Amino acid sequence: MIDIPDSLADLHTALITWFERSKADLPWRNTRDPYAIWLSEIMLQQTQVATVIAYYERFLARFPTVGDLAAAPLDDVLKLWEGLGYYSRARNLHRAAQAVVRQHGGDFPASVEGLRALPGIGDYTAGAVASLAFGIDTPVLDGNVIRIFTRLFDIAGDVTQTATKRALWDLARQLVPVGRAGPWNEGLMELGRVICTPRSPSCAACPIAAFCLARQRNMQEQRPVKKRRARTPHFDVAAGVIHRDDGRFLIAQRRPDSMLGGLWEFPGGKREPGESLRACLRREICEELGIDITVGDQIGTIHHGYTHFRITLYAFACRYVSGEPRAIEVADWAWVTLDDLERYAFPVTDQKIIALLRDGGGQLGMDLI
Repeated sequence: MIDIPDSLADLHTALITWFERSKADLPWRNTRDPYAIWLSEIMLQQTQVATVIAYYERFLARFPTVGDLAAAPLDDVLKLWEGLGYYSRARNLHRAAQAVVRQHGGDFPASVEGLRALPGIGDYTAGAVASLAFGIDTPVLDGNVIRIFTRLFDIAGDVTQTATKRALWDLARQLVPVGRAGPWNEGLMELGRVICTPRSPSCAACPIAAFCLARQRNMQEQRPVKKRRARTPHFDVAAGVIHRDDGRFLIAQRRPDSMLGGLWEFPGGKREPGESLRACLRREICEELGIDITVGDQIGTIHHGYTHFRITLYAFACRYVSGEPRAIEVADWAWVTLDDLERYAFPVTDQKIIALLRDGGGQLGMDLI
């Protein structure tokens, strides 16, 4: 049980007054259009504000309405999202736009429950859109808000545990000020972004420091409490830049239901225990596309981290030998030139391979075999 202070109105006033006076001028704060607010909230998941701004503005310029987004091919959406990462967000964004058009006539549902039913919208995003676009008195709770609440009330429970999360949601609901959920929620988001940061919070500049139990007890650096993460697994991956005699090379599209689904890549896959990288590449190409290749020299090594694992990607120059490509374990495939690549969306690792090809004038793989 978390005790709510009697001075709740003073807490609300302190945070909202600070936010209205100090808030950053961000493009999504100049609108109450649920489409624009929803887009910003999806983009801001796992991504820094400074990175999101340019993507947000380009996206709205290309898809100014939810109907425009719903009517666009998924490949176009993924291409515009390229480099922003966490591509399931883009796929769900597209699916949700189509649901809004198909099920709601192009108007976003003006309720938490209706928003929550759309693809890719969880409790936090539904609360954010409902409160900011529609003025509904509903809470938000994400990593920033969890951090603020655990410090404000000096909560020692492990925030990765279900019971603690449930208690924090109950607390969030109790704290929402009637008629002012929008500025309260935005104030919490801003406070977590610029003041109540994960490490070395700026307590001296905090507008609600007087209410913070963790600060009073010198426990702010120990909140929130999280269980120690398991060691991040690492995998070796081989990818092939597969040329044929006319100079074109082969790319493959990942299946929609896979990680990075819908994106294009230089085909390959994860090395099995005891397997050489070249043997891995020949096996993966055969399993995915049904063709035979010869593997030449390595042309690059790329290190990359995802949310739950890390990879080292080894890119090899390869030559096509025989067999007609088939979409066995891929969604599609294409023989392309270097200039053709502008039409396809690639993950970061493959963009780095493309950079190597561009540096070599597109002939890097040919020269090495």
